[in-house]
Amino acid sequence: MKYLRFLVNETEKYGVLKDNIITEIEGSIFENPVLTDNKFDLADVKVLAPCKPGKIVAVGLNYVDHVKEFSGRDIPENPVIFIKLPHTVIGPEDSIIIPEVSNRVDYEAEFAVVIKKFCKNIEPEQAPDYILGATCLNDVTARDIQRLDGQWIRGKNFETFCPIGPYIVTGLDFTKLDIKLRLNGQVKQHGNTSMHIFKTYDLISFISKVIPLEPGDIVTTGTPEGVGPMKHGDKVEVEIEGIGTLINYVVDPKVQKQM
Repeated sequence: MKYLRFLVNETEKYGVLKDNIITEIEGSIFENPVLTDNKFDLADVKVLAPCKPGKIVAVGLNYVDHVKEFSGRDIPENPVIFIKLPHTVIGPEDSIIIPEVSNRVDYEAEFAVVIKKFCKNIEPEQAPDYILGATCLNDVTARDIQRLDGQWIRGKNFETFCPIGPYIVTGLDFTKLDIKLRLNGQVKQHGNTSMHIFKTYDLISFISKVIPLEPGDIVTTGTPEGVGPMKHGDKVEVEIEGIGTLINYVVDPKVQKQM
């Protein structure tokens, strides 16, 4: 099933997508949503970020090759986690804004899951009961600021730095999904969730023993090798097998002022 959040006649709605037709749902997507008789053509609506997370708990350094390219560090013994906040979230076709204080903003394609009920102190084998489904995420990062600070919060939390979507998809096998990022049509990242150092269910368990997770929260699972910078006018696509393609465009106000 593909859940989505969309805008029609200036009203936000949730629905289920099949064959480019959206069936509106009543109630929360997290608690027994009910299908209505209201239907919309996908081409006639604006697709929004598929949910409104209270927080995004992100995992760094979860692919061996990315560990090597990013830091040269040893493989971490435990997941490296950090937070992205709700103001960073944008949806499909929205603009990633390069902040004036940064000279290098990078893309990071990631597989992410959406939590469907309160989750605290669980074991990995319990994790499937707490997951609604999966989505695409771009963990946009001001790389120069991240390196300057020596920690990741500021470099990861500028507005528009967390594109997610286009859908939340249920019923996937999280262990072997293909991930690609294209920049202006050229593949820059290509990985697979089978390459994760820490698997999705282990991550949710680990995080739940530190940070309670709420319905709508997102856990994102790290990026493959190949991260790199974006510039004004770029088109960035995160494609994940079974989910779809998240497309965003890059805007640099500094460049716009010069035009």
